[in-house]
Amino acid sequence: MDAKTWRGVQSLLDDYAAVTADDFVLVAYATDSAEPAAWVTTALELRQVPHRRVWMNPLHDEGFQDRLLQAMPAPDEVAGHVVVISLERDTLSHHNAVMTALAPFPPSRRKMFRAINASAELFSKTLQAPPELLASLNTAVLERCFAARRLRIRTRGGSDLEVELDNRTYRWVSNRGSAREGGIVVLPAGEIATFPAKIDGVLVADFAFNVNLITRRDARLDAHPVTVWIEGNRAVRWHCDDPEKLDFLNECFRKYCVCHVGELGFGTNVGVDESIHLNSHINERRPGVHLGFGQHNQDPAVAGYSCHLHLDLIAQGGEVWFDDDPVPLDLERVEPSRNPHPVGPRDEDAFTPEGGVDQEIEEADCCGVLGCDGLILADDQQAIAEAASRA
Repeated sequence: MDAKTWRGVQSLLDDYAAVTADDFVLVAYATDSAEPAAWVTTALELRQVPHRRVWMNPLHDEGFQDRLLQAMPAPDEVAGHVVVISLERDTLSHHNAVMTALAPFPPSRRKMFRAINASAELFSKTLQAPPELLASLNTAVLERCFAARRLRIRTRGGSDLEVELDNRTYRWVSNRGSAREGGIVVLPAGEIATFPAKIDGVLVADFAFNVNLITRRDARLDAHPVTVWIEGNRAVRWHCDDPEKLDFLNECFRKYCVCHVGELGFGTNVGVDESIHLNSHINERRPGVHLGFGQHNQDPAVAGYSCHLHLDLIAQGGEVWFDDDPVPLDLERVEPSRNPHPVGPRDEDAFTPEGGVDQEIEEADCCGVLGCDGLILADDQQAIAEAASRA
């Protein structure tokens, strides 16, 4: 572990979780995230903060809830907060089990941080940006979007998109690394997103993709950008000069409703300076524009359809013109807002496959990994087998 990764561990405990000596921290981790879990617990040991680790098998683990309940203290044994930090590489699992274990604690005394894509890059890149900064950056972009009806988006890679917003009908999501009392923080953070009322044009995704499937494909697109032509909110044509990535796109877009543009997103995490191999939300947080095809982040009755697959195609940077304002917003050079973060947007944009009692997580379900339900691409079955064998 290098110094920057270790600083990210400290940021998780200090800037995000605000852990004190009076708190109790429970670190739940999948086998694929044992090393990051060791970094976090080492930091807790050095701080002499009470904590326990609980192992879990991703997606399906009948014994996890019992292990979790055994590790959880009673409310009168904790002077401060109970803090749950879960670490997984590809999934967000066992939401119901975690909420059951936390039920004895009132919302004011519990914090939950659910990290997907647990890796060195989660700490060395995304956690370098504190939540206060992400909140101010998200606010700055939201303020411009709330006041606009039309957007023109261009990127240096060749994207040229015309978008119409309907902010009365479609809600925004703002993942900024903090949650309402008793809520859940999904990490990595740093994004705002909504459903475009209308979108046409060309997207050139020259940074990375992120899909809600377990895959070991190289997610980077800088060497082989993906171009998608969009008409009337639908992808009508797509191309990539890498044959394997083109096959991957064909597999995705053949699924039910995946041609629909379900998300217009703007990444805001300034710590993400380069794309990484891992299929990840880390890439999605890159400052710039991305479009999500397939599943959306709205109520199905509002969006008019529902889809099992969500494919994000991410561009590097971008400039946004709002209505008739001749001066664009450079998404890589956003000036943080000094205003409070608005209360309207939902907090998170990922979910657990089982659903759960938390309404925020149930509603904003566009990006959660779905697991072994027939949606895994044929040549990704090995990744599923590897995940199961690690149990």
